[in-house]
Amino acid sequence: MKNFLLPYYFKTIGTFLIVVGIVIAVLYLKFNLNYTTYVFAVLSIYLENQFFVITKTNIVDEVILILLLIGFGLMVFSQEKNESEYLNTLRAKALTFAVMANMIFMLFSIILIYGGGFIGILIFNLFSVFVFYLSYFYLNIKRTAQDSEE
Repeated sequence: MKNFLLPYYFKTIGTFLIVVGIVIAVLYLKFNLNYTTYVFAVLSIYLENQFFVITKTNIVDEVILILLLIGFGLMVFSQEKNESEYLNTLRAKALTFAVMANMIFMLFSIILIYGGGFIGILIFNLFSVFVFYLSYFYLNIKRTAQDSEE
């Protein structure tokens, strides 16, 4: 079966982007980091609905989301140092687990979280499949390595 994964070194780039995204997010939340500039918007809803406009906005939150999304994408879709058929099987299991875990997480969130808090859950949902996937994948790699040592 053809493997469409990126080379291993993209995993390092992904990790770097995730760390930078988290650092900027902490600065944004703790110190109200702000960089306002003009952007093109297909849809802008503030006081009124506007379509296909140039508008002025703080782009720090968009930069954070882009860094995290690309970083997690690179982590998930990069090869391991020693790629094997077992890892392909484990990737499929991890993907199944991640989608099911995300679905359960979202169901509980819909039932139990309301208002502005749910917006935070939706933002986390952008990355939760990646987080569940990476957690399952690397925990099982570690578990397999420990079992083979015994």
